[in-house]
Amino acid sequence: MSLRQKWAAAVLVVACSSVHAQDAVVITAARTPQRVADVVAEVTVLDTAAVERASSAGRSLVELLAQQPGLQVSNNGGLGRISSVFVRGLEARHTLLLVDGVPVGSATVGSPSLDNLPLAAIERIEIVRGPLSSLYGSGAMGGVVQVFLKRGASGTAATAALTAGSHGHAQIGGSAAWGAGAFDAAASVSHTRQHGISATNERAPFGSHNPDDDGYRQNAGSLRLGWQLVPGWRLEGLVLRATGRSDYDDGPGAAARNGLVNQVAALTLQGRVTPIWTTRLLLSSSLDEADTLATASAFTPLGATGTRQRQLSWEQRIDTPAGTVLALAERLEQRVSRPGAAYETSRRTIDALALGLAGTAGAHAWEASARHDDNSQFGGRDNASIAYAYAFAPAWRVGGSAGTSFVAPSFNQLYFPGFGNPLLQPEEGRHGEAYVRWDSAATTARLTAWRHRYRGFITSGQNPVNLPRATVRGATLAVDQRWDGGLLQASLDHTDPRNTTTGSANEHHLLPRRAERVLRVAADQRIGPWSFGTTLLASSHRYDDPANLVRMGGFATVDLRAERSISPGLTAALALNNVGDRRHETAYGYDQPGRELYATLRWSLR
Repeated sequence: MSLRQKWAAAVLVVACSSVHAQDAVVITAARTPQRVADVVAEVTVLDTAAVERASSAGRSLVELLAQQPGLQVSNNGGLGRISSVFVRGLEARHTLLLVDGVPVGSATVGSPSLDNLPLAAIERIEIVRGPLSSLYGSGAMGGVVQVFLKRGASGTAATAALTAGSHGHAQIGGSAAWGAGAFDAAASVSHTRQHGISATNERAPFGSHNPDDDGYRQNAGSLRLGWQLVPGWRLEGLVLRATGRSDYDDGPGAAARNGLVNQVAALTLQGRVTPIWTTRLLLSSSLDEADTLATASAFTPLGATGTRQRQLSWEQRIDTPAGTVLALAERLEQRVSRPGAAYETSRRTIDALALGLAGTAGAHAWEASARHDDNSQFGGRDNASIAYAYAFAPAWRVGGSAGTSFVAPSFNQLYFPGFGNPLLQPEEGRHGEAYVRWDSAATTARLTAWRHRYRGFITSGQNPVNLPRATVRGATLAVDQRWDGGLLQASLDHTDPRNTTTGSANEHHLLPRRAERVLRVAADQRIGPWSFGTTLLASSHRYDDPANLVRMGGFATVDLRAERSISPGLTAALALNNVGDRRHETAYGYDQPGRELYATLRWSLR
């Protein structure tokens, strides 16, 4: 079947079926608990079952995100390699990653740190699309991905899993959760190892190809402790640490490899001051570090490049007749380091104040927020957003939003020797969105259209500059259809990300590494002790360069999975990824895995 035929068949599936569990409660969209059904923004909640299913198929966090509506990824050659996530066609640096409210990313590169986060430690994931700078500041222009680590609950629960698969993949992990009286705890550990594939092929730029297998290994663990001090007041601490080693290609003559460290630590105190007033104090730190252990490049120094972020955040939530009011005061400090000479500036602080409101009344729902950031490098920045939705019939709802956002340049973009431009200014965005949604007992469908316009777009590569304008337009149709023991999920994205700077050499060209059309269809069915599933991911072509001269062809992959309950608490699973062994790239010259087989044995006590 040709790619065009696959697109046509899959579009029929989207048209005939229908995206989210509407009763789930999310925190990320308004920084206060809300039902998904009440949120105006487009939200996806990935629960424990979805995370475990991805892990059993040998998938990474990045690959799991790539299966969600409105998200695309590029990857430099497989598990553990550098990856970028594009939300609704915006840049990777326009997505903020949080782990239980703690920002996790590289301030040198300027993008979230997704490559080394272990799925084994994750309980659930919330994805919010759309501008959130009015709540979260710089980096949230396109949306927020928030990961929540495993937590304790009343009683005792435990899981253990062993996965083996292609390219020498082996993973063992386990978790335990406990709660009694005023105390609860949760912990997880995992070890992953893979021989891997060659990250590059003969088309890799700058002569980076080295025809060897590029492996990856990781050790990770997390711990969360909670103490109910008195009724209504809770003290909680958590820590996550993941260390890895990732082989990569930067030319023949040496087996290049990086040591990776990601670490998160947080202490939270939350309590109810009065029946309508809740306060929350968060003190946190995160570390992102890439240590070049070996390289074939004469231009890459050995040593560690790191980002350490420290955050103090104080939130007040007050229930009023108009909805929940959020008041926020926050301070974030970023420190960066690199081998050899230090950056011209290696530290910045951001002090912020924000106000938000989220409420519902009958058929109406509304959200509004405003935030002022005082950046030690770029001064003050003000951003605001407003959103409204109306249920005009029992099953129908329409809504829309408008907002502004900004993203500060990274330290590499500003100061990397021979590469950066210290005159760069932050990017500023204006955003609009409209949607219509239909809900029934078993079906949810949402059609969303959006437009992002941003000034001061920062170009990629050496000596970046601010371009006057770039525009991203698009639409997503997403559908969930449930029946007894079954679920069909489908989405079709159309994205048009372009350089719209008049007179620019690349005017009207597509922005790199984003496809204009992406289709996803996933179906799962449970029959007695068996569960079967399949996922189709089809993408149109994309370009690797701003001039649209380096073309990467479209592709379609199909994954199959099966799971059987052997006994209470014990299941076995098989996953066959990329059944057709389709060769494809999401970054030019960097291979993606072909056909892969994974087998998992999972035990749980709940």
